[in-house]
Amino acid sequence: VSFRREKFVPKGGPSGGWGGNGGSVYMVADPNLNTLLDFTYKRVYAAGNGQAGGSSLKDGKDGDDVVIRVPPGTMVKVVDTGELIVDISVPGEKVLIAKGGKGGKGNAYFANATRQTPRFSEPGTKGEAYIVALELKLIADIGLVGFPNAGKSTFISSVSAARPKIADYPFTTLEPNLGIVRYKDYNSFTVADIPGIIEGAHEGKGLGLQFLRHIERTKVLLFLIDVTSDDYERDYKILANELKLYSKVLAKKERIIALSKADLQSEEEIKNMPQLKIKGVKGKIHLISAVSGYGMDNMLDVMWEKLQKLKEMEG
Repeated sequence: VSFRREKFVPKGGPSGGWGGNGGSVYMVADPNLNTLLDFTYKRVYAAGNGQAGGSSLKDGKDGDDVVIRVPPGTMVKVVDTGELIVDISVPGEKVLIAKGGKGGKGNAYFANATRQTPRFSEPGTKGEAYIVALELKLIADIGLVGFPNAGKSTFISSVSAARPKIADYPFTTLEPNLGIVRYKDYNSFTVADIPGIIEGAHEGKGLGLQFLRHIERTKVLLFLIDVTSDDYERDYKILANELKLYSKVLAKKERIIALSKADLQSEEEIKNMPQLKIKGVKGKIHLISAVSGYGMDNMLDVMWEKLQKLKEMEG
């Protein structure tokens, strides 16, 4: 509320300016980010307040917006209700999360022929505020599925520049790894190394639910089964069943099945191996070794062809 006080203007009129709008909070999908690690250290984000209106019809300055960068594949949910606000999946996508309040009107706005000296103004409105939970589901073309120590980390390190931790004990990988595979001259696709699944993973056993969700976004599943297993058909069925129990969508995804660690078999053993088959599974069962490179070129061809067929079907 303000009135003009100028020389030679004995009865100045109302001159209160509008208040500035409050800043808003946005999230943007940054393709350079792979994890939500930054939110471990900073958990509160607040946009700027709008400044109050001034005299002489001066409007207040709008508050500054806040832009929070998250990896593509981030789901934003309201903690209290579990309501999904947005699923940010497209790189570069910018989404409004919390809208800033609207600035109030100064008393000059309310002046008219019958009310020439309004002594009131309109207060601004409050902005939105949420406590949200962020959940990341990696977006990859191909997801690696297998028991701990099936050779997934070795596989992704051999076909891409990703360098996951590799050791000879289970659960070496404690977080998903994403690798970009260069295929031939100008093509590429992404592969996600999903931490080991065990029987009962859909109930949270092992690393369980913490990582099963990452497989939901992949287009093709590559099952890696240790060739030295005493029953690789049983291993495959356990893995397939865990995915089915977790999500019916996963059960319908295209899949490739490969027996890994062929380097642990001699040439003679490989030659004498019976024809690789799994009951109820159509298509070829591949034999590969990410260490020696055995069968890897063919595997890349199979992965690329599978992705291209899906692309044609979607298009």
